[in-house]
Amino acid sequence: MPKFSFNSFSDRQTAASEARKALLEKFKNRPTDDDPEVIARKAERAAVLQARQEREAAKAAAKAAEQARLAQIKAEKDAREAAERAAREAQLEAERAAREAARANLVTRAIMDQMDWKAQRLAARKKR
Repeated sequence: MPKFSFNSFSDRQTAASEARKALLEKFKNRPTDDDPEVIARKAERAAVLQARQEREAAKAAAKAAEQARLAQIKAEKDAREAAERAAREAQLEAERAAREAARANLVTRAIMDQMDWKAQRLAARKKR
């Protein structure tokens, strides 16, 4: 715990005045814009900023290239899936058409067999 100091009002006023003067001297002694150190710091900051912008531009270009590559891969995949789907649908349609043709052939054969059977029955009746 700090000790209580018995400073007088004038001591505190003097200390505050000296602190203000020291602060003012600090700002007065600050280097100006044409100082070589200030110019060097500004140049260094500009170089860091330029390097950062170049890195960000390179990163954005790499990201755009990656997105373009992924879009191309997706387009190829979609085209391949569409072709496979079209081939599968064509195969199913061909199988359906073959089943319908077989069914129609079966019906035609059944009708023809029935007509032959009736013709044979008629011929047998006429013989009697």
